[in-house]
Amino acid sequence: MAIDTAELPDPDDMPPDPEDMPPAGTSTAGPNPGWLSDDELAYVRGRLPVVYVEAVPVRVDGQGLVTEVGLLLRSTPDGVMTRALVAGRVRYGETLRDALFRHLENDLGPMAFPLIPASPVPAQIAEFFPLPGISPYVDERQHAVSLVYVVPVTGSCSPRQDALEVTWMTPDQALAAGTLAELVGGRGRLLRQALASVGC
Repeated sequence: MAIDTAELPDPDDMPPDPEDMPPAGTSTAGPNPGWLSDDELAYVRGRLPVVYVEAVPVRVDGQGLVTEVGLLLRSTPDGVMTRALVAGRVRYGETLRDALFRHLENDLGPMAFPLIPASPVPAQIAEFFPLPGISPYVDERQHAVSLVYVVPVTGSCSPRQDALEVTWMTPDQALAAGTLAELVGGRGRLLRQALASVGC
């Protein structure tokens, strides 16, 4: 198992949810028409499903078989360490390919060199609800629809945003019960289904 670690950011410099903060150098009233203020985001989350892309970064051999799976390590505001997939919202006017590339670069760094699929057909689709029992996937903040992709990564990863590290493990290690349990909101099941789509 290989681990790529990031330098720890100053907690005072970290926003509560980097996905909800405007990109560096912009404001909520900036030139990006797809950006929402905190109030606008809360309003939308209370009324409409939000579209997300999620990616399972993998390394493949010369025959295209998955040899390693990359999972992010994150800390919750309560200090609990969890595993996560690369994930984030699709902005208004943004293509799925662009959103997928943006989130992979944001979480894995600019030298990750992801190979975005030629077709934007996801390996899996998950519908998250704020209340448990409606679906196996839960997101306490919102009703969300997530398009999940398995994306080969060819470069070196240097975790950014709120990820503490990227852990590379074999498919068997990634699918072990202990690892799947570290993924919150039903994402362990989602990882299992996404990897099954590529023969793992």
